[in-house]
Amino acid sequence: MSTGVAAASASPSNTKAERGALVSDPCARPGFVQAGAQAAAQTGAGQRAQTSEEAFKNIQVLKGIPVDEFMGAMGLFSAALSMCCLECHAPDYTVDTPRKLTTRKMIQMVNTINQTNFSGRKVVSCWTCHRQMDRPAVTPSLDVVYGEPIYWAPDDLFQQAPRAPKPDQVLDKYIQAVGGVERLSRLTSFVGKGSATFFGGGFKSPVEVFVKAPNQRTTIIHQELGNKTMTFDGRAGWLASAVTPVPVMDLTGGELGGARLEAELSIPGRIKQSLGQWRANLPSEIAGRSVNVLQGTGTGGFTATLYFDVESGLLTRVVRYANSAMGRVPTQFDFEDYREVAGVKIPFRWTFAWVSGRDVVELTDVQPNVSIDAARFAKPAPAVAPK
Repeated sequence: MSTGVAAASASPSNTKAERGALVSDPCARPGFVQAGAQAAAQTGAGQRAQTSEEAFKNIQVLKGIPVDEFMGAMGLFSAALSMCCLECHAPDYTVDTPRKLTTRKMIQMVNTINQTNFSGRKVVSCWTCHRQMDRPAVTPSLDVVYGEPIYWAPDDLFQQAPRAPKPDQVLDKYIQAVGGVERLSRLTSFVGKGSATFFGGGFKSPVEVFVKAPNQRTTIIHQELGNKTMTFDGRAGWLASAVTPVPVMDLTGGELGGARLEAELSIPGRIKQSLGQWRANLPSEIAGRSVNVLQGTGTGGFTATLYFDVESGLLTRVVRYANSAMGRVPTQFDFEDYREVAGVKIPFRWTFAWVSGRDVVELTDVQPNVSIDAARFAKPAPAVAPK
């Protein structure tokens, strides 16, 4: 499978560093919802989202889906094959290259497999077979068979496991670990400054973070090509970046749910209400440390898995999922270096990884309970390179 499904009117990034509902089957086993047919997907502001064929040229297969879902599918292709955009697209993105033609056939094949065998649920995806290879492996690699085991996060929608801790116990310990209910209620906003390091870039860019309780957040990374801005205003969310083909992308579906969750967790006094249907899996390990694993479901089947350090109670990882026409699109946060700000522990370092890139953010200064102009949470302007 290839990234060459569509020709975009503007060029996405062209390096590997820049690659850009809970349902039940007949056996009542949690599965994957098909979100790709949501042609009338709404933004958080209640407006109809721009679709793939409205934003790009020469869309043949992945029609009728929101732009952010389309770009998520592109990221899945890129991650599955370990290819960048121009390894499949022609420079002008309009020519049907051999890999683009092959991609369309592969999409149809995968959709047929899922429709025939899994009632349309996105159980089989590009990653199922390719795993960062342009051709699926046929012969087992003995180095892999007898090598160090790889930890695969439980991305399926698991149910409460026997002998697992109760979700409320884990969440209560976390709230207490970050400072307790009273201190959380007194932290109403904060502004953070620091730097962000782009995967493969090796250089740092200034970053600003604006947070206002209960659920508003804006992150601005001041890059040479223009600001990368991620915003959630309490209802709607956007991404503005110089390396995406759409200057300002409306967030829909799981991406919108993810932006909302990220904002809620910035000052996590409402963490219990941020998701529903909480369930716990058996404890696991991340980097040699034992973690409690919780999963919750939000509006429209949006799902996130949260990992809490068993000893400290602090949140160490969040993996959230957005459904797409070609499978589930993961986004992962890893939190470190918790420090007290107005009596509340806040991570001063986190890694933000998705299928099209990875940023490491390190804060050096955080100012609590400051007045933040409402314009900071408004729809951002397109990224423009500084003169």
